[in-house]
Amino acid sequence: MSLDHSVGIVAPQRFCHDAPMALKGGGRLPSFELVFETYGTLNAARSNAVLVCHALAGSHHVAGFYADTPNSEGWWDNLVGPGKPLDTRRFFVVGVNNLGGCNGSTGPLSPNPETGRRYGADFPLVTVEDWVLAQSRLADHLGIDTWAAVIGGSLGGMQAIAWSLQFPERVRHVIAIASAPNLSAQNIAFNEVARQAILSDPDFFGGHYANRGIVPTRGLRLARMIGHITYLSDDQMNEKFGRQLRHGKASFSYDIDFEIESYLRHQGDKFAGLFDANTYLLVTKALDYFDPAQACGGDLAAALSPARASFLVVSFTTDWRFSPARSREIVFALMRRRRRVAYAEIDCDAGHDSFLLDDAHYHAVLRAYLENIEL
Repeated sequence: MSLDHSVGIVAPQRFCHDAPMALKGGGRLPSFELVFETYGTLNAARSNAVLVCHALAGSHHVAGFYADTPNSEGWWDNLVGPGKPLDTRRFFVVGVNNLGGCNGSTGPLSPNPETGRRYGADFPLVTVEDWVLAQSRLADHLGIDTWAAVIGGSLGGMQAIAWSLQFPERVRHVIAIASAPNLSAQNIAFNEVARQAILSDPDFFGGHYANRGIVPTRGLRLARMIGHITYLSDDQMNEKFGRQLRHGKASFSYDIDFEIESYLRHQGDKFAGLFDANTYLLVTKALDYFDPAQACGGDLAAALSPARASFLVVSFTTDWRFSPARSREIVFALMRRRRRVAYAEIDCDAGHDSFLLDDAHYHAVLRAYLENIEL
């Protein structure tokens, strides 16, 4: 594998926070651990740190690859690295697995110190605000008083916005991509159907399946299939699959006939082998609950008034899950508060997943904005 424009071989690190942390929903963790990765070098002034916040299925592994592990590139490897839009020759980049995750940070698969068994369904509900609070503890540990930027796509964009509200003095730039100020009723509905697929799986066992050594595979794969449909645009589905029959003719059965069916089942199977069902439930609930304007009677501009950062908001024309109109709500609310905000609406046919792809226009926008951040 070529190391050109790559951060190269990386390894996860672990941060242990031994003090209790109260959670927004009323829960409490006696302690927690976060798994994270860093790329680039923190400068002497500690002014060049960028936090990357991940979306639902993301993790701390943002860029680079693992030694002796094929096809292990980070989920945003096309964006982060030397010479890439988020240039690690200039920035010190931090990726962290969220609290409640299933990639090493304390979550449902972790041992509950009170019982010695895995938390499972006993892991408390966490919110976007809880993730930001935990990330602030990691920043303290790394000696980072202020982030040059906090960046994320989808749910990661919500975290970036939350950073500007919870710790306005600790973030200079916010880059929210394919995101929204809250979920629409339709989006909450999609999440609920996905959760019910998991909760109704006979192998779920009230969320304590891990102690039985099993996985609610059927529910998890169905949840992923439902979610994946919403990440793609209709145009992209038609272009990639259309009505193509897998074997050239219909079988007149409930087996796989269409290529799109094969694709969705493959994605569901792959996801069920990698992700934790309880984490899926937690993360979708965190998505549902995020709504900074709720405390201000629905007035988003009032909710954003604590923010002091400059903003870049990016949307994609074919993203119907977090449509450009939702991004413009953020932009207009920031303008009402006379905050510095730039907006780009990218013409891309890949739907919500566009924020993960190597689109030239999209990457050029990010590069131009990031190059103009003063360190």
